[in-house]
Amino acid sequence: MNARIVATAALTLATLASGVAMAQDKQPMNKTAVEKCYGVSMAGQNDCKAGEGTTCAGTAKMDYQGNAWKNVPAGTCTSIKTPHGMGSLKPM
Repeated sequence: MNARIVATAALTLATLASGVAMAQDKQPMNKTAVEKCYGVSMAGQNDCKAGEGTTCAGTAKMDYQGNAWKNVPAGTCTSIKTPHGMGSLKPM
């Protein structure tokens, strides 16, 4: 009976260890740096709070709203051209 308990415990530990190893492999190795870019999102497609009267993602009332931001790759915001000018790192 003791051998059966030991074998069951060993199998359980091996299963848990392999599950942990597999979970660690799924995590991305490098995260792309992003920055908040104001005035570049379309209506309803901003990433989070868009000034007074809004709560969070998807609440921008109009295209290129100056106080609505979108995450973009770091270093690209001010080069994004819109009909109202370039993207901004600060609310417009």
